Amino acid sequence: MDGYLQFKGISKQFPGVQALDDVSFSVNEGSIHGLVGENGAGKSTLLKILSGAYTPTKGSIFIDGKEIRFKSTKSAIDSRVAVIYQELNLVPEMNVAENLLLGHLPAKHGFIQTSVLDNIAARQLALLLEDIDPHTIVKNLPIAQRQMIEIGKALLLNAKIIAFDEPTSSLSENEKKQLFTIIRSMKKQGCVIIYVSHLLNEIFELCDSVSVFRDGKLIKTFEDMRLVNNDIIVKKMVGRSIVDIYGYKSREQGETVLEVKGLKGPGIQKPVNFSVKSGEVLGFYGLVGAGRSELMRIIYGLSEKESGSIFLNGKEVFIKNPGNALVSGIVLCPEDRMREGIIPVRDVNENINITVRKHFVKFGIFLDQVKERQNATDFIDKLKIKTPSLEQLVRNLSGGNQQKVILARFLSIETKVIIMDEPTRGIDVGTKSEIYQLIYKLAESGKAIIFVSSELPEVLGISDRVIIMRNGQKVTELDRANVSEKKVLNFALPENNKQNRIS
Repeated sequence: MDGYLQFKGISKQFPGVQALDDVSFSVNEGSIHGLVGENGAGKSTLLKILSGAYTPTKGSIFIDGKEIRFKSTKSAIDSRVAVIYQELNLVPEMNVAENLLLGHLPAKHGFIQTSVLDNIAARQLALLLEDIDPHTIVKNLPIAQRQMIEIGKALLLNAKIIAFDEPTSSLSENEKKQLFTIIRSMKKQGCVIIYVSHLLNEIFELCDSVSVFRDGKLIKTFEDMRLVNNDIIVKKMVGRSIVDIYGYKSREQGETVLEVKGLKGPGIQKPVNFSVKSGEVLGFYGLVGAGRSELMRIIYGLSEKESGSIFLNGKEVFIKNPGNALVSGIVLCPEDRMREGIIPVRDVNENINITVRKHFVKFGIFLDQVKERQNATDFIDKLKIKTPSLEQLVRNLSGGNQQKVILARFLSIETKVIIMDEPTRGIDVGTKSEIYQLIYKLAESGKAIIFVSSELPEVLGISDRVIIMRNGQKVTELDRANVSEKKVLNFALPENNKQNRIS
């Protein structure tokens, strides 16, 4: 086995979990190597070993023929290794420029050179084609722009080996194209690129070779992407063929459960009207900045409405905060699960039970831990959550399993409307299929489902009806019989981009 970067016999064991088991492959200079596999397959663990965040239990890493043992993430960076994770490592209270150069701020005589800092940041933002003021506080930016800042931060390290973990999960099509241009440019400069994605179309578009992981093992490395197809990779990933990932099931729909009339607030330019019925899956689609997530935040009480009304089963409800929404029977699985969904420093048991804990009380003051554990165990079985124990910190689970924990939390209480904002972001094809089937079951049980996604095939694949948003307003809605990718995109594209419309 040769190559500029070599993994030889890499294993990593955690208490009760064999995260990686004897993984060996190599990547050449000037090439892009894909890593694919279901959530929990070991991809992110391998990247953390490469970054110096984890030490392998067994095995070695060789760079340019020399064995390297990173003792910290700093030692990896000093060796020109950069890893860009799906879950962002930015400081929300600092501005864009400070985040871009975090750890190596330009200083003279102990003072930050703000003009130098601003100039470097402005050049990097221009390279990324991002029109962002370097002085903007990061927490005030949408997640897509935060993702690009994370990418720009890594590129400033002048790394020779760069690993990307689901980098396009929050990006618009234009930002994705620009990122691919940057990655291809780095390839031409002789960099070693590792690219992790659940979107196989990206792997085929970008990568020269690919390694498939399953349950901590390297199943197979394909050295030439021209000799493999989508079906072969999926079968290697999940151990079975998935003919129809969406598996859409029609079902009877009941009465209107949620009705929104004239709703307006932050991010919504014109009042929005829509309704969703019992048993219906209502899809929301729009490009980045269209106002989908902003609308859901208003409904859930995370943002204050400026006007309009919300009705549940024909009666107006007044939602000023998420607590009001939960009492009314409305739940939201948020877009940014790390910041707004899970409680990272708590275990799986507590993350599942936090919404229902008040019902598991003995004698008015004591928690009934037996009932809590039984509830968590039941949902781990129902949703096939992969965790070594109830005591495992939820932040140590894969993205797909974190998403299932959030779903379990809200399914533990009585709900009428379930809002899912990008529920499959960064999730593998097998887990996506499981989540779609869960959505259908929830709809069949009488729940009203609102499904928000930036993946158009996904929205069309599972929805009974689709609402398209653009520039903070509802443009139109289409039922399943009359919807198509072409039609939806033409509604979603900005009016000033008519030259880009699909004919």
